[in-house]
Order: sequence, then C-alpha cells, then structure tokens
Amino acid sequence: MSYSANEWDQIKGLTAGELIKALLKDGFVLDEEVKTERIYRHPDGRKVSIHYHSNNKTYGPGLIRALIEDAGWTVKDLRRLKLVK
Repeated sequence: MSYSANEWDQIKGLTAGELIKALLKDGFVLDEEVKTERIYRHPDGRKVSIHYHSNNKTYGPGLIRALIEDAGWTVKDLRRLKLVK
C-alpha cells in the first residue's frame, strides 16, 4: 500500500505502545500463551507480532509497513484508529 507524504510522516513515528493501543482498539487480543514475543490475534484470524521495546522507540519503515499489512489496515482504518489525521 502506498501512503501520501503526510500520512507517511505520521505513520513512520509510531511507537510500539501506539501500535498496541490501536490493535486493542481494533479488537486484537494479546495471546497470553506465547511468552517469547507479543502476539496479537483478531477474532477474524489476523495476527500481528509486536517486538515491544520498553523505551518506546519507533520501528524502521519496512517493519512499520509490514505490521500495518499484517493487521490488514487500510488508510481508512488508520484514520479510524487515529494513527493518521
């Protein structure tokens, strides 16, 4: 998926905490059985693996795109979840 420059400027700074908050708001649930990483599952079968950094650093552009793709989010979803304006 391609993003406008404005959308990408907002997305590229997302932290793990912000992504997790949006996943939970979208109905994803943390899989408590997995202890090695944080796996969030949606009732419809989507799955996102977040490598959480407690210092809330942002991810690289490729990983941000992959996480959004794994979540199945469109630009419309990113707006609904208030990740972009």
